[in-house]
Amino acid sequence: AAPLFVSPQQPFSSYVTDDEEEPGAGLKSTTHSVAGINGDSAVNGQGGAVGRYQPALESVGLAGRLKHLQNLPSARVVSNNEVFCNRELRLDGIRAIGFDMDYTLAQYRQPAFDQLAFDGAKVKLVEKLGYPKEVLDFEYDHTRWNRGLIIDTQRGNFIKIDRHKYVRVAQHGFHRMSSTTRKHLYSRTFNKVPSFSEKSFVKMDTLFQVVDAHLFALLVELKDQGEHEFLDAVTYGEMWRQIRECVDLCHRDGVIKDEVARDPKKYLVHDKGTIPMLKRYKEAGIKVFLVTNSYWEYTSVAMNYLYHGHKVDDELKNKNEWIDLFDLVVVGSCKPAFMLDPRLSLFRINTLDGSLKNTDGLFEIDAVGGSEAFLEQGRVYQGGNWKHLHALLEVDAGEEILYVGDHLYADVLRSKRTLGWRSAFIVPELEEEMRVFDENKNVLRKIIQLRKLRDELSIYADKVQVKGGEDMQRILDEIGDDDFVVKTKLSELASQWHAAFHPEWGAMFQAGYQDSRFAFYVQNYACLYTSRATNLGLAFQSRSFRTTSEMLPHDRLIADVTTEFEEFDPWE
Repeated sequence: AAPLFVSPQQPFSSYVTDDEEEPGAGLKSTTHSVAGINGDSAVNGQGGAVGRYQPALESVGLAGRLKHLQNLPSARVVSNNEVFCNRELRLDGIRAIGFDMDYTLAQYRQPAFDQLAFDGAKVKLVEKLGYPKEVLDFEYDHTRWNRGLIIDTQRGNFIKIDRHKYVRVAQHGFHRMSSTTRKHLYSRTFNKVPSFSEKSFVKMDTLFQVVDAHLFALLVELKDQGEHEFLDAVTYGEMWRQIRECVDLCHRDGVIKDEVARDPKKYLVHDKGTIPMLKRYKEAGIKVFLVTNSYWEYTSVAMNYLYHGHKVDDELKNKNEWIDLFDLVVVGSCKPAFMLDPRLSLFRINTLDGSLKNTDGLFEIDAVGGSEAFLEQGRVYQGGNWKHLHALLEVDAGEEILYVGDHLYADVLRSKRTLGWRSAFIVPELEEEMRVFDENKNVLRKIIQLRKLRDELSIYADKVQVKGGEDMQRILDEIGDDDFVVKTKLSELASQWHAAFHPEWGAMFQAGYQDSRFAFYVQNYACLYTSRATNLGLAFQSRSFRTTSEMLPHDRLIADVTTEFEEFDPWE
């Protein structure tokens, strides 16, 4: 069988530019999505994609010149293993691919995994910090939250904002705020747009924060009851800081990692595509690295389970055969500081006992004769920074690295904005979002049409006022009545649409009729995004990921088949 990845014969940039799309360039390699090929059998004759593309091909003189058009499916299949593109990327221009571990290579079973941190934090709050014993009766429910929310730790609120930083939905604890209260707290005041960048605003950019959010909301509700003197003396901000301390301690003191090591199958998802994907990258000559904030002991437990598919004994665990899948492993990386602070020290790990040994970093790499000699002493390290990584991978430019992670800020935004790395964002929730979207897309189509109708009614009202006349007011009143009827129905449809995704927060990528803050950052900083890391392994190295055409409102309106463009002087 042909290898899944083919090493490039010459260096390429990972960026696809318009001037590279010369006649015939797009035919040099197969660029269909795997889902599209597997989702439909080949169709001969005039079937397949011929009907979809024939008019366009005829108009540009390409009819009958494509050899495999008839083999494409009759409909473009969009599947849950699709890799979506925000910024064009050529895999043959990537020299190194890196992965985060938690919620990237290692997916966790919900709510079992979260329950460990939730229960552990409850005990610490009560026994260590003196919180009321009622806290021990708190129950965990991860379904109440969406990623992308913002926690106002100063007020005990949870908010969802759109791309323009307008608060669309807000809760205090578990209670939804009225529109009046929400606008009073978060509307634009004194000609200043809220930035939500203050330390009191915490962004839920990773699934780990769902535990913090639920525990905080429960404590807000308990505090607001006013029945506990202890809570009366603690501010919302202090409660949040203490929650974070307790949850972080659970990740360090064994409450979580000891349980996962005892029964990894209960908490970790074994994705059968992980190991084949990593092996194929290595076979293609691409350097593969792991950079995770988890420390060595836990990383070893998780990666051994992913490698073997079951819990292993100490003898097999100590072999850590999975390390051979990587050219470099960095644990305890302290992202995002790893990508920001060039002064952080690099330590070599003895994988048998977990002990650390100092290195002189870049000086030692040069002193021993380069990265190959340095890595012969061991491929597993703790700490360090991006300069060490680039030197050890022998990478010259950030665009030669593709980093795959689940944390919107630490993995995607920082690596892209600071280092120029190409980025792939893992969104486990995407599969469910796509399923709900598909089931309710007819509702969305109705919303789009009715919003267009309201827009046209407004334009018509302007024309009526320009024309004037004795019937003007009557016509305007009637237009107002029409608009009210449409607006009322739109409100019902919008509520139906968002409730299909989540009863409180709606669609993760939308806030009202706008893109959500979460969608804004995904679109602007994630070159690629997908639901699982192993979906990337379904693409050949010859694959070029392309974006759809981006258009501003005026372009979209003109491109719409239901519109007509005309030029005239409205003042004549």
